[in-house]
Amino acid sequence: MSDTEPIRVLLVDDHPVYRDGLSMLLDSTGEVAVAGTAADGEEALRAIDEHELDVVVMDVQMPNLDGIAATRELVTRHPHLAVVVLTMSEDDETVFAAMRAGARGYLVKGASQHEILRAIRAVAGGELVFGAAIAQRVAAFFAAGPANSPAEVFPQLTAREREVLDLLAAGRSNPQIAQALFLSPKTVRNNVSNIFAKLQVADRAEAIVRARDAGLGRG
Repeated sequence: MSDTEPIRVLLVDDHPVYRDGLSMLLDSTGEVAVAGTAADGEEALRAIDEHELDVVVMDVQMPNLDGIAATRELVTRHPHLAVVVLTMSEDDETVFAAMRAGARGYLVKGASQHEILRAIRAVAGGELVFGAAIAQRVAAFFAAGPANSPAEVFPQLTAREREVLDLLAAGRSNPQIAQALFLSPKTVRNNVSNIFAKLQVADRAEAIVRARDAGLGRG
């Protein structure tokens, strides 16, 4: 997609009035081209194979296949696609489930056309974006840190490397770690190499043993 081309979007929502209204609003901006719509997760997965897309705007509560499961499957099949969740739900469980599934943005219905358009532009450019209220809670969650965080474990590692090692010890593959931490595969590979060097281990298996002995990988 060049800078002059509109962002190609798929809208997924089981409420036709809302879906069609949003489609008209976005099309009217000239910055977005609504390439297709879907009423549930199953339709969405079929539609992404039929259209060239940049962004998927996804509801959560839908029949047949919900938005969280659809997002997880979508980003596995098409990792270049960015998903913005747009839903009524703003509870922490749904927010973090969407993030773990691979969504790059999260907005609550009621967001203005400007907010939705800004989110679409941001995720199309590789950014993460959340509505103001959601962003504050996400920031507070990560600022608090996990209970009993092993901050003193492997002090030679950076905080990011400890996060990667924790997931490594939990048996996650590099692509799964990249998705969980919103990192590129190359960044994960670099972190894993740094971990091996700093811990002076020969391979992944040895790193996992060291990490589990220190209490990592049990979250």
